[in-house]
Amino acid sequence: MENSYKVKKMNAGKEIKVQVPGSKSITNRALLLAAISSEQCTLQGVLFSDDSRAFLDSLCKLGFQVEADEATKDVTIQGTGGEIPNRKATIDVRSAGTAARFLTVMLALAGGEYQLNASPQMCKRPMQPLLTLLSDAGVEFTFQGEEGHFPFLMKSARPSFKEVMVDTGISSQFASALLMSGVLLDEGLTVTMEGDRVEGSYIKMTLAMMEQFGIHVDRKGNSCKVLPNNGFGRKEYQVEPDVSGACYFYAMAPLLQANVLVKNVHMDSLQGDIKFLGVLEEMGCVLTDEDEGVRISGHELLNYPGMALSMKDFSDQTMTMAVLSPFANSPTLIRNIGHIRYQESDRINAILTELNRMGISCEEVPGEDGIRIYPGEIRETEVETYEDHRMAMAFTLIGLKTGKITIKDPKCCRKTFENFFEIIDELTQAKEIYGINK
Repeated sequence: MENSYKVKKMNAGKEIKVQVPGSKSITNRALLLAAISSEQCTLQGVLFSDDSRAFLDSLCKLGFQVEADEATKDVTIQGTGGEIPNRKATIDVRSAGTAARFLTVMLALAGGEYQLNASPQMCKRPMQPLLTLLSDAGVEFTFQGEEGHFPFLMKSARPSFKEVMVDTGISSQFASALLMSGVLLDEGLTVTMEGDRVEGSYIKMTLAMMEQFGIHVDRKGNSCKVLPNNGFGRKEYQVEPDVSGACYFYAMAPLLQANVLVKNVHMDSLQGDIKFLGVLEEMGCVLTDEDEGVRISGHELLNYPGMALSMKDFSDQTMTMAVLSPFANSPTLIRNIGHIRYQESDRINAILTELNRMGISCEEVPGEDGIRIYPGEIRETEVETYEDHRMAMAFTLIGLKTGKITIKDPKCCRKTFENFFEIIDELTQAKEIYGINK
């Protein structure tokens, strides 16, 4: 792929049917749970992307028996009952935040000596709160760059702590990592969560998947008691399609008055981004959950309103909401998204910068921990993507609407959705009906 991608304008009113890759969030949780289980587990519908390959490669470096078939989207892992085969190893989590947080905690609680490396991007992302918790429990860290960040050498003789308090404010992945690997400790682990996302969608996903794999959790308020390993596991696990990726296509319904169906996405999904479909319904789209998948129609939608909404529980779709906002008939206020500053990019700054560059008035609203975006006319723009896959995919939508957008560094989508622009090519080339089966 070239270093930039000129987005072609798409005609309104089309029928769109697509298939998206497996969920990154579910894939990487399932990889961890299968590895520490007591069963040989075959994961089906696995996402193969930069992030999941980083996780798989790390498991292989740690000595786990892994068989991956990218053609069938299957991965088989022989669980080891919580023992790390190679207790002295070097792994590279690359840019994968889930691999970085999940594997750090797994290795710290299992014990051993490990060198953990990461991409320059991941080396900038926050780890200090999690590493401080582990350090207080006796895990030794030698930092080889900025303190509290990757890369580092970690030595652990299995911490003996029985309870821990973790702030979900910066990243709920810290809590998810401790919950899943808490089962490795002889007496289990009580994780007490504080911050504004203790009831967040990713925490709920983690707890639901732990239950699916047979890990028992007693929850009382914000405290979760994870019971120790009792031989949990399962022989097969089906990974859901990536609702985050599906939302870029569903957003075409109001934007392009399209009729969109994403295969195998259903409203009972474990993924928090399913809430975005409800937002599209509030805009005036018609939502139906059919056997083949959720269908969202904007065929009858001549225009849609700006909205005021909290996106705390589905903040990965902040960029998607942001790019719909210039075409609404009133301003949009997106609240409770301060934590997205610490993700693949400073997403608040990235959104405001790029919308301003294309002529759209927008501003930060500190009192709402959010941003406000006003309707406006788009001017020709080359969009910086900040090595952030979600910036690239979301801002592509403005190009489909106007034909005035070029996406820089489209390859950054390999993090979660390798063939995104191939699908966009097929959508813009087709005349009536799109059937994508990649």
